[in-house]
Amino acid sequence: MPTSRSKTELETVEPIGLRVLIRKDEDKKQTKSGLHLPDKIEIPTLTGRVVAVGAKVISEGDYPIDQYDRVLFNPKHAIPVDFEGDNRLFVVPVEDVVAVFRKDA
Repeated sequence: MPTSRSKTELETVEPIGLRVLIRKDEDKKQTKSGLHLPDKIEIPTLTGRVVAVGAKVISEGDYPIDQYDRVLFNPKHAIPVDFEGDNRLFVVPVEDVVAVFRKDA
């Protein structure tokens, strides 16, 4: 008899190895000067929020990256995750995270 899955189960994505899962920020549809861009033209954004950090990144401790950090990343090796309809999730090698945005305390 097949078992039915509970509706409360949520599927998650966990990066393996030296990788992080990043939710890319929305592409900009307006310039800094306030000009609205047509729908087909967007300014690509290379920033996002860290959703999950691979266990190896945490255990090595060499990378100052935590969950929910806002980061700048190189998308060259980013792998899109077809998990949500908007395709804004990417698995990114930790070496491709080039900066972490911090606020002074």
